[in-house]
Amino acid sequence: MGSIYNLFYDTAFELSSLVTFITPGRFLFKAGQTPMEWMEKMLSDTHFKVVDYFQKSSDVFPTVDIKGGVAIGLRNANKEFGAIGFFSDYPDLKSIMAKVFTNPSFQFGQFASLVSSQGIYRFSEKALSEFPRIYEVQGKGTASKITSNAFENLTEIFVNTEKECKGEGVQIIGRIKGSRETKWVNASYLQPCEYLNYYNVLVPEANGTGAIGEVLSTPVIGVPVIGVPVIGHTDTFLSIGKFADAQEASACLNYVKTKFARCLLGTLKATQHNPRDTWANVPLQNFTAISDIDWTQSIADIDKQLYRKYKLDEDEIEFIEKMIKPME
Repeated sequence: MGSIYNLFYDTAFELSSLVTFITPGRFLFKAGQTPMEWMEKMLSDTHFKVVDYFQKSSDVFPTVDIKGGVAIGLRNANKEFGAIGFFSDYPDLKSIMAKVFTNPSFQFGQFASLVSSQGIYRFSEKALSEFPRIYEVQGKGTASKITSNAFENLTEIFVNTEKECKGEGVQIIGRIKGSRETKWVNASYLQPCEYLNYYNVLVPEANGTGAIGEVLSTPVIGVPVIGVPVIGHTDTFLSIGKFADAQEASACLNYVKTKFARCLLGTLKATQHNPRDTWANVPLQNFTAISDIDWTQSIADIDKQLYRKYKLDEDEIEFIEKMIKPME
């Protein structure tokens, strides 16, 4: 079911020139199930402004958890406030974004284009034909998608060793009862997926609450992992890359761990989910050996290089260092 608070806004705008509502704040970050067209309309409406924003909904409603926080919005058809455009409750974050956006190397959504959609690994027609129990476990609507439920319960398909595959095997990483597990599946039971032929960085499809500064976690080890060719994953992960070699994937992994990259991820990640769109403000880097960043350094040193590249001042650096949790 999609959101309905946007319908209340639209109706109120028709009835009155002055409107104020307390609603979920996800739309300020173009997140959630609210229609994208409506969210973009609100962010470009010069008559609309945010009176107050609470990242933690419990600060307003102690017993309610609203992902993306709570916004108090006001629209006055007789006043001009200027379009919101990019929303942030932090002035330093706005100035950081301005410097990133005006850097000659920045192109909106370039890094995001490396991020896969959810559920890129799916069962083949052969698997669906030979194992009708797939439909029992998953239902017909999501039967082909390799989900955590399928990974855990279809033990006749997902086996513990490559030898049990009785043919060419593919490793699949997934989650069972909160722990990251690796199993094997016969390659013929998977639809073709180009990501299998490359190195990738695997990140969780969802983690945390959407609060800025959170670490990216996977079950057990708490950091993203590098996927190598012939390793797939369930829909609890996303792939970043399609890199030709492990060196590029390792450099990307280090970038994802930096406070700088995760700060920019936090500008659009307002809920627990990390889909491709939430990475749009993260600038793409050169991950090869001829990069302007030395990716072999510590994560802290890589952050310092990125701060210099984007000409961040002391206040902006202090904001990132204070707000963003480190990842080992």
